[in-house]
Amino acid sequence: MALADELNQDLKSAMREHNKVALNTIRAIKTALTNAKIASGKELSEDEERSILATQLKQRKDSLEQFEAGNREDLAEETKAEIVIVEKYLPAQLDEAEIGKLVDEAIAESGATNVKQFGLVMKVLMPRVKGRADGSAVTQIVKSKLNA
Repeated sequence: MALADELNQDLKSAMREHNKVALNTIRAIKTALTNAKIASGKELSEDEERSILATQLKQRKDSLEQFEAGNREDLAEETKAEIVIVEKYLPAQLDEAEIGKLVDEAIAESGATNVKQFGLVMKVLMPRVKGRADGSAVTQIVKSKLNA
């Protein structure tokens, strides 16, 4: 099922269930997708949609950090619920072992031998993990492997 269709069905379900968190989150996702579509002037590819969803997820995770730092548990709980909803539309996230394997392959492919060649590894690696792994986690793993 196309992402737009899935979002529309879930939006209707959220309306029926009077689930305000899901309703607001799905509306925000739809708005972000529509804005990107208008900005690009064409239909979005699956990779572009995934990238927008990853951005939505990152925004919410950043907000969650801020809410927890500010002892705003009420907002933190709502943001956690939003994160679960956004993750539903993204492909399954890679675990640390899977990221490590992809990093090893990217290092071998790029021929990188030290941290100064970090950019070469990331150039090979990021298209493979886009939308399936957090960029900061990938960066940490690449740096640790290049320093070893």
